[in-house]
Amino acid sequence: MSTPDAPRSLAEALRASDDAAMVALLRTRPDLLTPVPNDLTQLATRAGTRASVVRALERLDRFAQQVAEALAVAGDPATYGELLGLLAGDGTGGGDAARAEGAAAEAADAADAADAADAAEVRDALDRALATLRGQALVWGGDDRLRLVRTARELLAPTPQRPSPTGLGPTVAEAMAGMSPGRVQSLVAAAGLAATHDAVSAVGALTALFTDRTRMAALLDEAPAESVEVLSRLVWGPPYGQVTAEPAAHLRWLIDRGLLLPTAPGTVVLPREAALHLRGGRAHRVLEAAAPPVEAAREHRPQVVDATAAGQAHMALATVEELLKDWDEGGPAVLRAGGLSVRDLKRTAVALDVPEPQAAFWVELAYAAGLLAADGEADERYAATPAYDTWQELPAAERWAGLAAAWLAATRTAGLVGGRDSKDRTLSALGPGLDRSAAPEVRHRVLTLLTELPEGSAPAPESLLARLRWERPPGAGASDLRSRLATWTLTEAELLGVTGRGALASHARALLAGGPDQLLPGSPDNRLPAGRTQPSPPLRGGRPTHPPVHPGPQGEAEADGGQPAPRGGAGAGGAQPGPQGETEADGGQPGPRGGARTGGAQPGPQGETEADGGQPAPQGGARAGGAQPGPRGRVGAGAGIKAGEPGPQGEAEAGAGQPEPGSRAGAGAGQRGALGRAGAGRTGPHGGAKAREAEAARLLAPLLPEPLDHVLLQADLTAVAPGPLQRPLADALTVLADVESKGGATVYRFTPGSVRRALDAGQSASDLHAFLAAHSRTPVPQPLTYLIDDVARKHGHLRIGAASAYVRCDDEGVLNEILADKRAQGLRLRRLAPTVLATQADPAALLEGLRSLGFAPSAESAEGDVLITRAHSHRTPPRTPPEPVPDGPPLPDTTLIDAAVRAIRAGDLASTAPRKTATPGTPGTGELPRTTPAETLATMQAAVLTGETLWIGYVNAEGAASQRVIAPVRVEGGFVTAYDHTADEIRTYPLHRVTGVAELADD
Repeated sequence: MSTPDAPRSLAEALRASDDAAMVALLRTRPDLLTPVPNDLTQLATRAGTRASVVRALERLDRFAQQVAEALAVAGDPATYGELLGLLAGDGTGGGDAARAEGAAAEAADAADAADAADAAEVRDALDRALATLRGQALVWGGDDRLRLVRTARELLAPTPQRPSPTGLGPTVAEAMAGMSPGRVQSLVAAAGLAATHDAVSAVGALTALFTDRTRMAALLDEAPAESVEVLSRLVWGPPYGQVTAEPAAHLRWLIDRGLLLPTAPGTVVLPREAALHLRGGRAHRVLEAAAPPVEAAREHRPQVVDATAAGQAHMALATVEELLKDWDEGGPAVLRAGGLSVRDLKRTAVALDVPEPQAAFWVELAYAAGLLAADGEADERYAATPAYDTWQELPAAERWAGLAAAWLAATRTAGLVGGRDSKDRTLSALGPGLDRSAAPEVRHRVLTLLTELPEGSAPAPESLLARLRWERPPGAGASDLRSRLATWTLTEAELLGVTGRGALASHARALLAGGPDQLLPGSPDNRLPAGRTQPSPPLRGGRPTHPPVHPGPQGEAEADGGQPAPRGGAGAGGAQPGPQGETEADGGQPGPRGGARTGGAQPGPQGETEADGGQPAPQGGARAGGAQPGPRGRVGAGAGIKAGEPGPQGEAEAGAGQPEPGSRAGAGAGQRGALGRAGAGRTGPHGGAKAREAEAARLLAPLLPEPLDHVLLQADLTAVAPGPLQRPLADALTVLADVESKGGATVYRFTPGSVRRALDAGQSASDLHAFLAAHSRTPVPQPLTYLIDDVARKHGHLRIGAASAYVRCDDEGVLNEILADKRAQGLRLRRLAPTVLATQADPAALLEGLRSLGFAPSAESAEGDVLITRAHSHRTPPRTPPEPVPDGPPLPDTTLIDAAVRAIRAGDLASTAPRKTATPGTPGTGELPRTTPAETLATMQAAVLTGETLWIGYVNAEGAASQRVIAPVRVEGGFVTAYDHTADEIRTYPLHRVTGVAELADD
């Protein structure tokens, strides 16, 4: 309940809250933290801006939104009881209705009991919703004076152009504003009320009538049936209707009594008070106080689910390998606008034997995992990255864990491929426009909801989508993207082996231990050293740029005060450690030798920076946005936080935040760790993410089939692999035979062309016989032996070189046969010698042409040696996986939030500290104090002797002015050393940057 000291504004409510509530607010609304507010008044102002309020309202669950909507149509301020009445109704429940219908007493009592249970449930849900709204600074005040922030009320309150989500219209007073006094008095008289002496009293009398249940019911009893029917159509919204200049009698009856009020020519509205009476006091037709449960559609044994998911995981690995093997010598070209053409996607789908949407998913998955990228050449094509070779050497379970982690964290959404963007352009695989920031959170939430079901249970998709819509309702008129993402998640999880038969597998549960902001792809490419990789360029367009940083004198740059630590850069505002202990923030450039990267700081030759004043230390470390460097350039907090006092070896705190042990950066947005991934608040080598991947791989490994070292040769020139083959055997068999069918067992077909391919790769007939004998569990069939010997006998009999091209053969009869064949006329061969033919065609075309005639020629070099042809594996330069597009500001970590709270509290103390009465030389409150240098020095020296606290104005090197409350300790050499109440630490300030000084009031 409110007290005599109840807050009069949101700023006062925040000022009365504890630090835990402030931390919760900044964690749920991270946009309020960028940049860190100077004080609580600025924080409250920012919390009331339209963009921030809209963002906060969109992230509320359905019932919290309904509570906010009810507050928007209630009085300002509203009481807890009034709000509860708008949500649960005014008490006319099922028991009263049952008695009115003459039901038995037992039935009426049962209805009353149900109403009481529902009211208790609504009350409990309302308490939780109000706590949520207060915690997000959308509602403030005690239970007897609940206030919705003004911006939220403007967004949710009904207007003629934008009806309220509740379907209610304006109040009687709002609808009758501007109505003539004579018209007001006529409405009062028609409603059976006594005439009043002014229009205001008349409006009040009409409002009292509509809010009185007894009198309102008596008035409606007199209404014609047609009038009641009109009200029933308007009661749940929209409340506006059209009437003619001469309305019908039943409409005239409503208009004369104020039950329909004119808002514009030909337009009438049902007043809010009348609508609430007809609704039984409820603001919403359907109150959604509880989250709908996720129902199980099917149940399976957990062992069956795990086995099915493991089979799908094996197929996922095989599909990705087949995709990249198909693009091994250089994949399809990159479109000018970026991405894969529709024709190339169809070819890929045919090669993988999957539908096109699935082909798009596998291509995007390989790209998200860093296994696939554009090569960056002039004739740009897609190809595997060097990380693919490393990935292939990992055990199968670890390879799957890397793919699954990349999928969970990716913002690129394969389900959009083939759709249209806002400019009606087709969205292509690997192209621009596929990023959806909500995708990682939705995937994580869908899988988390699956963990709430019994093991082995598959959810009913409709109930799952209903739950997601309750947790984050789609905006009015907006497409339900989250539902589409959830549907795609269920499909993709089944393809990837995260689920089996619709139920979550045990090995997938290990990947969900962290939140969606902690899921990181585990591609081996991410383990490349920082600074050694290039961003993946499959999407054409400009690369990210960094704001220029200009070195200042002595290599210093200033940012928010305090003495920088010696040597060792500091990060600010989302520090990103780079090589050699460098840190970066807000797109700044690295300073030399471990200097700081800051959005506004200016590193100099020694990598020094300052922040918002303060004396730089020799060979300075950095101060940027208050972040303090730790050992080897580590920082303890991020942007805009008042810096703490440096410790030994450049170690420092920001506010109260200690740098985390072993972390390269303790806080900040966009921090890059050992995996090369940017993420808010992530520290060190992302051991948590890697541990989750390792656990998932450990659980999956026993379920995957062991690779085999043998095949079964058949007499029909086929070989059957009864399971996955060891990699060397699979690679060799892929050259020697063609894959005829895939599945649990792979069937290979030996043909003259496939055997010739192996001979072209440098194998001899004896090598092929030995290979088959060593890896077959069945005897080598005689037809296969004959096939190999026959192809080998003819192979290389004809030799082709460059003339443009020539054919030579010791057997003149063979050459005569070629010349006599009409099919060879297109090659335009002519005889140079009895054993040599020449042509203008290039050697490759001649080689292919003679093979199409049934010959088995081989290419030779200029020296006459046989050329051995092997597949050339084309690789891109080292690439990092695509960075996920964040959904709004990055989530700050605990260190940054704690330091921000301390900075905001200290700044608020400085801005609200009482000053003594202003003197002619000192401006009033709200302006920087102005005194002469002599007066400033004298006041500082006197405060050192008396221990008084002073209020000073300070201007840093960039010209940014600030107010501070300090207690001077020592004044010498043009500097003052003082305890800064604003930053809660000891600092040293140059006196020439102090604009003036004023004493604080004694109280």
